[in-house]
Amino acid sequence: MRPESLVEDHTIYACVMGSRAFGLATEGSDTDRRGVFLAPTPLFWRFEKPPTHVEGPAEEQFSWELERFCELALRANPNILECLHSPLVEYADATGRELLSLREAFLSRRTHETFTRYALGQRRKLDADVRTHGAPRWKHAMHLLRLLTSARDLLRTGTLTVDAGDHREPLLAVKRGEVPWPEVEARMACLEREAAAAVHRSPLPAEPDRRRVEDFLVRTRRASALRPS
Repeated sequence: MRPESLVEDHTIYACVMGSRAFGLATEGSDTDRRGVFLAPTPLFWRFEKPPTHVEGPAEEQFSWELERFCELALRANPNILECLHSPLVEYADATGRELLSLREAFLSRRTHETFTRYALGQRRKLDADVRTHGAPRWKHAMHLLRLLTSARDLLRTGTLTVDAGDHREPLLAVKRGEVPWPEVEARMACLEREAAAAVHRSPLPAEPDRRRVEDFLVRTRRASALRPS
């Protein structure tokens, strides 16, 4: 089976991510598509297992196999969690809708660690740009501010919001390079402090609901195995 056919024939959930999902799209913004496919259970009975992810077949399209997607979501991977909360859902079958109903099961206070670690990696890249070129890549600075805002608000409220909402215009001003870098740095540091303060009284549970997610995965695999080929 071609890897692309898993996406074409077995997708259970598909959405748009990137600037369009964040409410930060401008003229010429790409359309980044992300999805989840369910590899038929009999494929796992062979020596050669199905892929954990597939790039394509369309441009700017990337999909994960359901089990890999759930593993990453349970680890509070920022990109995966935001994918589950995209406001631009393009497709969801019955299994995909059940996956979406489990969104809260993946959320926990672990998000503080994983979002912070991801943000630190992005910040190092921005600092390297400043040292080398005298300025950061402003688009990346904008997205990092959005991520830090989302992480802080998630820890405060227990709800992950992807769309920038009222923060759109200030963030786009950063993207255009209209905000001095020291001011952007100060905003980032403030958001990091606010997130650190929020984690201790966050309504989020300490750990994700792994058992609930695993039950969903086992039932889904069983149903796939029993489905006529």
